[in-house]
Amino acid sequence: MANIIGVKFRSRGKLVYCDADELLLQLNDYVVVDTGHGLDVAKVVTLEAPSQLDEQLIKVMRPASPEDLEESRRNLEEEALSKCHEMAAQLGLKMKPLAARYDVQNEHMTIFFSAEERVDFRDLVRKLSHALERRVELRQVGARDEAKLLGCMGKCGYPLCCQNFLTSFASVSIKMAKEQSLALNPMKISGICGRLLCCLAYESKDYAAMKKQMPHPKQEISTPWGKAMVVSVNVLKETVTVQLEDGATKEIALSELVHPQETPRSSQETDGA
Repeated sequence: MANIIGVKFRSRGKLVYCDADELLLQLNDYVVVDTGHGLDVAKVVTLEAPSQLDEQLIKVMRPASPEDLEESRRNLEEEALSKCHEMAAQLGLKMKPLAARYDVQNEHMTIFFSAEERVDFRDLVRKLSHALERRVELRQVGARDEAKLLGCMGKCGYPLCCQNFLTSFASVSIKMAKEQSLALNPMKISGICGRLLCCLAYESKDYAAMKKQMPHPKQEISTPWGKAMVVSVNVLKETVTVQLEDGATKEIALSELVHPQETPRSSQETDGA
C-alpha cells in the first residue's frame, strides 16, 4: 500500500498529495519533493490519503534538512522583496523596501522599508498577502536600522558594528566627539546612515574619566623644568604638551607633572579682592 501524505508549499496554497514511499513522517514536518520542475520544500499537513485521487502523485525525495529550509527561506524572502518593489511602484507609494524576513515555523513574512514620511500601506499589505499566499507585515524603520539591514563597510574598513555585533543602538551625542577632541566635521563623525558614529560611545566614559585627571589648556602647572602653561593634552598617550617660561615646548607624561595648579587670577582680580 502506498504511503500517501498531503503537503502544502504555502500556508494558503493548494493541497498536494505525494508518495512518501517508506519515509516515516509526522504532521508539520518539512520535506523535499520533486515537482517535475525541480525540487521544492513543502510542509506535511495531512497523513491521510483521500478516498479518490484525480491527480498524479509527486515524489517525496527526503526530509528537509536545515540547509534545505535555509535555501527555501532565502528564495521566499527574495520573491517577497521583489513583489513588494513591484507593487509599491504600481500603487505610487514613496517607500523603499529594504529586506524581507520569513519565519518558516509561523509562515509569517515581515518586510522592512524606509520612507521620508508615513506611508499608508494597507492596500499593499492586502495585495502582497494574496500574491505570496501568507501573512505579511510591513514595518517602517529609521536610518540606523536601514544601515543594519543592508550592511556595508564602515569608515574603519570593517563591517558595520550594527550589523556585526550591536544588539541595540546607544544614544550618541556631539558632546562625545568633543570629549575625544575629534574634528566636528559631519563627514568624519557620521556613519553611512547619516547619524553620529555608534563607536563614539564606546570609549566616551574612559575619555571623560581620563580628562578629569588631566590639566586644561592654558592652565599653569608645575613641571620638573619649572612652571609652564598647558598647550594641549593627548588623552590616548596620557601626555601633556606645555610651554615653559623660556618659550620652549615639551611633551611630558601626565605622571611627570608635579602639582597641577589653577590658572592664577589676573592682577585686577587680586587688586579688587
